[in-house]
Amino acid sequence: MVIRNPIDIACRVSPELTSLVETIITQLESDEPVTLGMVRTFIAYDIPAEMSEVEEMHHFDVEESVVDELDELIEEFGESAPAVDFIYAFASEPLSRVIEAVLNDENRENPPTLETIKDAILAGLPGRLVGDGVLEEDESEQLLPEIDSLIERYGVDAMAEEYLRYE
Repeated sequence: MVIRNPIDIACRVSPELTSLVETIITQLESDEPVTLGMVRTFIAYDIPAEMSEVEEMHHFDVEESVVDELDELIEEFGESAPAVDFIYAFASEPLSRVIEAVLNDENRENPPTLETIKDAILAGLPGRLVGDGVLEEDESEQLLPEIDSLIERYGVDAMAEEYLRYE
């Protein structure tokens, strides 16, 4: 039985470490849950050449700061902590623009949740944003699957603003 960490520790993890952990989880394709210890071992000994190419494409390096960050998490939570607990989700650039459009709606009384964003997508907001030049036509096609994925992981009542990507 896997004991889940009671607080959202993923929000304390850098985007660089999040990307690296996600990539390693995908690379390992393990039947058992990937742990922080497994991620650390993979970084130290098993990074294949093709993954180094992926790292260059995604602009993250296994720098000492990321390894140090991982070591600090292992020290605090243990090697057996599930690595997936340390993956922080950010909205893509297009979804962030949709969230910002909803946030900036002067008629809105309450901060938008992920469900509010999904409702706006279903109501045609992406089409308006494409017409305004805020989104590209092909970007709007991935919004619904992405918001559904965030809802599945964090729930309909999660505050949408927490997933904005600022770049």
